[in-house]
Amino acid sequence: MKKQLLLLLLFTSSFAVQAQNLQIHYDFGSGLYNKDLGSRPVVTTTLEMFRPDKWGSTFFFVDMDHTSDGVASSYWEIARELKFWKSPISLHVEYNGGNSNSFSYKNAYLGGATYTYNNKNFSKGFSLMAMYKYIQKADQPHNFQVTGTWYAHFAKDGLCTFIGFADFWREKNPHGNYIFLAEPQFWLNLNKLKGVDDKFKLSIGGEVELSNNFGGRNGFYAIPTAAIKWNFE
Repeated sequence: MKKQLLLLLLFTSSFAVQAQNLQIHYDFGSGLYNKDLGSRPVVTTTLEMFRPDKWGSTFFFVDMDHTSDGVASSYWEIARELKFWKSPISLHVEYNGGNSNSFSYKNAYLGGATYTYNNKNFSKGFSLMAMYKYIQKADQPHNFQVTGTWYAHFAKDGLCTFIGFADFWREKNPHGNYIFLAEPQFWLNLNKLKGVDDKFKLSIGGEVELSNNFGGRNGFYAIPTAAIKWNFE
């Protein structure tokens, strides 16, 4: 299941910003890996929301995978960043879960700390998170997760955006005890083009899902998407 990327905003809670967006991704996994992923849904929609306040910030996203028969699966994450002090370190709590037409994702509860860096004009930055991860009703429920996120707005007036995350966590699976997932995204922000209204907040781009032993699959996969995104700000 695809984890989304507005997480970068989660780590700029000292910056007065709020955002919501809707993404539509066309997934090329079934074509590239027909033998293993021939039944993989080709369309995923993602709704994201980020909202800061004086105690930190709240972020959530909801993913839905679509087929001609309807929604095949849904997945969501909600996270809270807590900071009552001036420091690059904040506290982090999070929940992950969802279901599909054939199984349910196990509830996962995470807690830990985040280190954040942003440059002076918030054109680029990164974060590192170290967390305890409890996977409810798993054979080995007590685990850990390490997450890194990054973002960079570049080209004239922030025409292009490169953002992403990388997760590494321990979870017993049919192919080992560890899982890796990363999703770098690239966006061309059309409202930064000359002559385009600044309120036309459509972006075009996509991502590449890089994974190892993820989603029950054995080994490494690189699955690209083509996508559009509309920002509600």
